[in-house]
Amino acid sequence: MSASAPDPGSEGREASIVIRPRAVRVAAYVSAAIVMAGMIGGAVMITSFHWGGSIGLLMVGVLVALFCHLEASVTVTARPDALEVRNLMRTRSLEWPEVLGISFPMGDPWAHLDLADGTTHPLHALQRYDGQRAIAAAHQLQALIRERGEAHLD
Repeated sequence: MSASAPDPGSEGREASIVIRPRAVRVAAYVSAAIVMAGMIGGAVMITSFHWGGSIGLLMVGVLVALFCHLEASVTVTARPDALEVRNLMRTRSLEWPEVLGISFPMGDPWAHLDLADGTTHPLHALQRYDGQRAIAAAHQLQALIRERGEAHLD
């Protein structure tokens, strides 16, 4: 997980924190580079392809690279007024009172937010593959939920 520094000029409760996975980001971008290199090599070296076949091969590589970028760009942004969760295909903004806690169930690849309506919401930015970094980020997020959530008294 990488966490950004607090916003300049902000203190304590007003700071924004961004949490990102590390291992998944590296794996996704390395995979995208390997796939694109293979597709470019295939488009250039396979001489039996017409232009359409070569362009189609390159387009498949671009689509795979785009998917890898989407997987690598998942984040959790804790702002003073809301929690923004950006997963693979969707971004959801939650007010702090909507979030009751965070869980990291055994066997699940990522953490989940426990919501006030009784449901959970996955946090793709907190990946089990990041080991202790993910657990530390989950503890940091749990502390923010306690601080900024419904139980917080101004």
